[in-house]
Amino acid sequence: MMENEQNNSSSPFHSGEQKLQSRAGKRDAMEKFGRRVIRNYLPQQHREFYAQLPFIVAGCVDEKGDTWASLLAGKPGFIQSPEATLLSVQHSPIKGDPINKALASDGAPIGLLGIELSSRRRNRVNARVQKPVSGQPVQLAVDQAFGNCPQYIQTRALHFYREPSIQEIGEEPLQLTELDDDANRLIDNADTFFVSSFISAKNNPQVEGVDVSHRGGLPGFVKRQNNTLTIPDYVGNFHFNTLGNFLLNPKAGLVFTDFQSGDVLMLTGSVEILWEDHPEVQAFNGAERAWRFTMKKALWLKKALPFTASLDQYSPNSVITGSWSEAQRLIKAQRQRQQWQPLRVSKIVEESAMIKSFYLQHSAGRALLPFEAGQHLTIKVTPDGSNKSVIRTYTVSSAPHDENYRLSVKREDAGYISKYLHETLKVGDLIEATYPKGDFFIDASIKRPAVLLAGGIGITPMKSMGEHIAREGLRTRYTRPTYIFHSSRTSEERVFYQELTSLASASAGNIQFYSFLSQPTADDKPGQDYNGSGRLSADVFRQILPLDDYDFYLCGPSGFMQSMYDELMTLGIRDERIFAEAFGPSTIRRHIGQNNVAAKTPIEEGDDVIVKFKVSGFEQRWSKGEDVLLEVAEAHGLEPEFSCRNGVCGSCAVKVESGEVAYRTQPTASVNSGEVLICCAVPAKGTKTLELAL
Repeated sequence: MMENEQNNSSSPFHSGEQKLQSRAGKRDAMEKFGRRVIRNYLPQQHREFYAQLPFIVAGCVDEKGDTWASLLAGKPGFIQSPEATLLSVQHSPIKGDPINKALASDGAPIGLLGIELSSRRRNRVNARVQKPVSGQPVQLAVDQAFGNCPQYIQTRALHFYREPSIQEIGEEPLQLTELDDDANRLIDNADTFFVSSFISAKNNPQVEGVDVSHRGGLPGFVKRQNNTLTIPDYVGNFHFNTLGNFLLNPKAGLVFTDFQSGDVLMLTGSVEILWEDHPEVQAFNGAERAWRFTMKKALWLKKALPFTASLDQYSPNSVITGSWSEAQRLIKAQRQRQQWQPLRVSKIVEESAMIKSFYLQHSAGRALLPFEAGQHLTIKVTPDGSNKSVIRTYTVSSAPHDENYRLSVKREDAGYISKYLHETLKVGDLIEATYPKGDFFIDASIKRPAVLLAGGIGITPMKSMGEHIAREGLRTRYTRPTYIFHSSRTSEERVFYQELTSLASASAGNIQFYSFLSQPTADDKPGQDYNGSGRLSADVFRQILPLDDYDFYLCGPSGFMQSMYDELMTLGIRDERIFAEAFGPSTIRRHIGQNNVAAKTPIEEGDDVIVKFKVSGFEQRWSKGEDVLLEVAEAHGLEPEFSCRNGVCGSCAVKVESGEVAYRTQPTASVNSGEVLICCAVPAKGTKTLELAL
């Protein structure tokens, strides 16, 4: 062991960081990881890295106990590492910067972040000032040194407009207790800022002290309300240096840089953590939690930096996150989740000779609620020449958080609504829809690999699932291993082949896609245009899938669904590992005795019950074994809303005025309290009179 290597008996994390890691379920993994990568010395590549930087971010604590974040600038070489446990910084102090006093105080804790904006590379150092001498480079003794990932860093090109050693002649530092217009504009448009935090060094100064960190996102990721800022906390490296400090000492220092002018805005104040169950956190795309900063005071340092920086490219991690304006729209939309929404057709794409995709946006410009990958959308349309609305349910083929809902619909010769959508619906037309719902969806965070089996148009939920898994892989740095199998009759009828092939190619092997054609033509080249011919079977799965424990997802026509289920049973797959989309006749018959909801739920139907329809005034006697309530209502000429007829879509929900019901088919759709799904409900045992609001 090197003599300056960290003592293995002590953790590299303090109690606040450890509590956050435990809350995230990462405590043991991070302890092992931290002991490997967090050092009390600088590796050679870090020493070389700091020597090439034109600036470094620094955090400190002033004599009043407030923390500040700052930037120290100089031409490359202004930072040196004369030895592995020391950094030497020869910078030109900025008038009015709180860091100046800290750098002149022996033993003062300093947090440092070296960040190279052109490459997104960054490394961190927690250090202490060592015997400062006026006019000489500041010596900083290393307590902790470690690397950071490049997530959420926007690339920029730096341009020096003056020598760093020459201080710009301008205004005196401006002190603020309220944010002014310039500060508001800078914060509202910021895609980057830096934050300092600290806990007082007590029993373990090597892990206690000041930390400074980077925060990035799209413009608008910082919400401002008067002197209060709210910042989303995205998936990171699970060190929790910043939030761990906040947990023990809720103070922060923020620095925003105007990269166009070199102006710097410094803020100091207090912090409140918003946890994962907070409504604002849940509405912000990509946020795991958030924190709210209340400013105590601020400093404007005009022309403080000797350089400007031009934006090159947003981080791919930033691009897939949201904004607070979007989050606010989603919060408002959540209040209307159960209501029909007017959606406008924004685009129509002919995917194949038989399938068209319809892109939908809210007609009032409102946000579309995100959904789980694999869920369905229930729509209501009134075909030309008809005065009656018809309800249908289609799986959403776009990914959660896309700007549109995309419905990919196959034209069926006997399909009244599919023909209407294909032949009549055009861009600009309106349809009504409820927000997506359903219990058929995938969790991208699960470690167990997933196998998606699709037949024909059943590829639509799998397309959504695949895109979601890939995007979550980029966001969280974990891509759930996924195998997508698609069975189609011909390549002309097949959809999403290129998209799924590209998705798999970009996934570094984590997502694999296999296309099977039952009737390939002479022009279809095996291995190039498709992966296999004939039907999917247990033999195919044995050949392709490594021995493992999988979750299987099924969607497609009735025959395909049942065949795949039966094939999986021959492989010994447990029923609870098989998830199936269930619309109407495509519901699979699960094997008796297996662990499924329908088998576990006893059906106790009533007998000799009076069924009353309150609104229409109809009533009739109902006996055990007779029609479900939807069919009873239709027999009286009523036209209640419905779509799937098997408890999946929830369209037929009706309020029960009195009495109880039992379900012949256990529904999967959720309903409001006091409502029932009449497509699969009958009067329950013990009920003498059942009254419905129909």
